[in-house]
Amino acid sequence: MSTGTTPRTAPEPKDRSGPEERPGRRAPHFPSAFSVLVAVTVTVWGLTFVVPAGRYDTKDGAPVPDTYHAVHLTTGFAGRLKDLFLSPVNGLYGVTNAGSGLTAPGGDGAFSGAAGVFLFVLAVGAFITVTLRTGALTTGVARLAERLRGHRTLLLVVLMALFSLGGTTYGMAEETLGFYGLMVPMVLKLGYDRMVGATVIMVGAGVGTLASTVNPFATGVASDSAGIGTGDGIVLRLLMWGTLTALAAWYLVRYANRVQKDPGRSLVEELPEDEELRRQEAAAEPLTVRQRVVLGLFAATFLFMIFAVIPWAGLGIDFLPTPGWYFPELAALFIVAAVAVGLFAGLGEKGTAEAVVAGAGDFIGAAMIIMLARGVTIIMNNASITDTILHTLHSVVSGTSSGVFTVLMFLVNLPLAFFVPSSSGHAALAMPILAPLADFAGVSRAMVVTAYQSASGWINLITPTSAVVMGGLALAKVRYDRYLRFMAPLMGMLLIAVTGFMVLGAAFG
Repeated sequence: MSTGTTPRTAPEPKDRSGPEERPGRRAPHFPSAFSVLVAVTVTVWGLTFVVPAGRYDTKDGAPVPDTYHAVHLTTGFAGRLKDLFLSPVNGLYGVTNAGSGLTAPGGDGAFSGAAGVFLFVLAVGAFITVTLRTGALTTGVARLAERLRGHRTLLLVVLMALFSLGGTTYGMAEETLGFYGLMVPMVLKLGYDRMVGATVIMVGAGVGTLASTVNPFATGVASDSAGIGTGDGIVLRLLMWGTLTALAAWYLVRYANRVQKDPGRSLVEELPEDEELRRQEAAAEPLTVRQRVVLGLFAATFLFMIFAVIPWAGLGIDFLPTPGWYFPELAALFIVAAVAVGLFAGLGEKGTAEAVVAGAGDFIGAAMIIMLARGVTIIMNNASITDTILHTLHSVVSGTSSGVFTVLMFLVNLPLAFFVPSSSGHAALAMPILAPLADFAGVSRAMVVTAYQSASGWINLITPTSAVVMGGLALAKVRYDRYLRFMAPLMGMLLIAVTGFMVLGAAFG
């Protein structure tokens, strides 16, 4: 992807996806998540020379309140410089020595790296890419849209629910970009505008991600960093997902019906090609038997993942077994499923292998961000400043009610979500510090995870640093300022609803 612009040699139409760029002038560019995390790593390393070292006593892995005490470090400048140099490696497979409490590659002790999460992310990427290459997902959505064309309102609700389901289960994001070419012409034929086509996808998947239930890139990484299971807190998150998806669908349908009755109330301008798109007739290709089975395997894999991570016994459902699967087993599940889907769909040995490798490659960025973020945590732990920061934050929130505490956790994560738009990186960076605060406040750590992912999902609905948002708007040919105007009331409603769920979750534990 080019980061600059090419001087124009002839007049060109304005780009409706954003502000017009001047010849020879670079477009404003926000640093990538990698750059932000590198800057955070160096900054945190510098703070280890300023922030006093201290520790809490622990019990069952959790800090014990009122036991914070200062400690003396023997690590010199050379040792800390080595920690900075090795931080990405420690973030992947560092081992913490029980005697010294220091983390380094190799040796004896407790594994502290994110290798399990790293491999899991690659496995999910491989599975999703293999499934997309079969064409089953795109064709399935097209067939569904064709069948429901006579029921416009129902069609919008069902489509938004499907994209939201993708968001809540596996963090559907970049995968949505392939659907704009299908959705925009379809909604135009139904009498709606391009905003409807863009937001049924973007808001649908975005709200699903905001209310992630088992999304491995948000809930999974955050739960791992918080030291809890992915299924912890899933009842509240399911309730959030259903409620927030219904709210977003109502808002979209209300706007769509208004535009259908009075096109002059549309927030986007009519383009010259829109009338031609409305006249085009193109029937969706029928699903083949193989594609139907692929869709079944795709759904079954995620359903089994949900079943395998939920602590059924803890929910009082004793007749169901609790497999207690974690990242190693789940990674194996998605690798096996990717191979099975590829071979069954007729990609062949070579095609399946290429799709698996390509999928892992597409997701290596997210995996490396998790690795870098975990490296920051290890730098802090080796310098014994994590508990010092925790002690300071505890002093700030001390005395607040559980409801106020969870709302504060949501608000604290909002600026973090903006500067680290990667949900995985945000989780790996923030959870080791914020999750233990829940122990002091008498709140479940799962509530801190829910607060984090809600903040991340809320910000990522509109952040201009997101390739998903800006890329989707460019494909739909919807201006960013018009999108913000459309989203403003919905963002306010979602903010109020999420705050209410934070208080509700804290009240009922």
